[in-house]
Amino acid sequence: MSETPQPLRARAEIDLGALRANVRALRARVAPHAQVMAVVKADAYGHGAVPCARAALEAGATWLGTATPHEALALRAAGIDAPLLCWLWTPGDPWRQGIEAGLDMSVSGRWALDEVIGAARESGGTARVQLKADTGLGRNGCPPADWPRLVGEALKAQADGLVRITGIWSHLACADEPGHPSIAAQLEAFQEMLGHAERAGAEPEVRHLANSPATLTLPETYFDLVRTGVAMYGISPSPEIGTPADFGLRPVMRLSGSVALVKRAPAGHGVSYGHHYVTSRDTTLALVPLGYADGVPRHASGRGPVLVGGRVRTVAGRVAMDQFVVDLEGDELEPGAEAVLFGPGDEGEPTAEDWARAADTIAYEIVTRVGSRVPRVYRNA
Repeated sequence: MSETPQPLRARAEIDLGALRANVRALRARVAPHAQVMAVVKADAYGHGAVPCARAALEAGATWLGTATPHEALALRAAGIDAPLLCWLWTPGDPWRQGIEAGLDMSVSGRWALDEVIGAARESGGTARVQLKADTGLGRNGCPPADWPRLVGEALKAQADGLVRITGIWSHLACADEPGHPSIAAQLEAFQEMLGHAERAGAEPEVRHLANSPATLTLPETYFDLVRTGVAMYGISPSPEIGTPADFGLRPVMRLSGSVALVKRAPAGHGVSYGHHYVTSRDTTLALVPLGYADGVPRHASGRGPVLVGGRVRTVAGRVAMDQFVVDLEGDELEPGAEAVLFGPGDEGEPTAEDWARAADTIAYEIVTRVGSRVPRVYRNA
């Protein structure tokens, strides 16, 4: 949705002005050494991939990043032609379409290189590939023992005109834990694996290692490009390294709902499934029409904070699929009043980090899980 004044059951307001400001702040942090890749995987962490990709590019990001090829191809279908890396491929994925769309496609093993080469032969084009090194995360990426073979075979395919090695990259495991020994170990491993590839003849356009926490705290990891995901949306990767404000960032999403019902309840009245909450006195209850189908964590039942009626209150009882209840403690409120689950915090509302603590998770998950039936309303578009 674009900007709209009409009342809604629920809405996730996305401040594209804040997103642009965040991208500019991140650019300033890494300049002049590195470019910024705006990561818009998972529908831009729940914020809307196409509007956020466009806003990030307007603010000076030079690359985009997605996880799946289908996410990347959707951006191309929307007319976005910026350099675009896609890194989570599985056998049988649309490699040929990726070549024809000019995607940079990550390769972590021989099977992927074989599929890229086959698609290049079939299409008659040259595939842009970025070789990913596993420097210690233990997830995707080519391990050091297999790296010389993968690099050698990629260079042979490049000599045959089938691929172009456009990047060498890796991903950090513990950049959000200051001083963790794996950081220095991974940086050393990346430098060694990068050095091997370059000595063998690779001439990558970009070399990159830094994710959001590394972008904020580890300049030695910048290389040519930093991949900013959650930081771009104004969320700190970890409370241990600082708040968004500490880094000049502002949260982009504000999640709210319209109160659907207010009613009196006597003392001793059970609330929601299982009666895990029972009123301690005569009170008023407000029904908020958002539930776990909309992304409100059920695990935050009895703990999630909500700004309603001018005060921050707590979810009363279990979060249900479509709704939850707040005890107004006798306060009166009209149906249609706004209940704010999280936002930047400017008006005393909770933040995504507050909900993360309530649900024993991370703020990444809080914003990413906001469901598709919650309309996105874009401000400063």
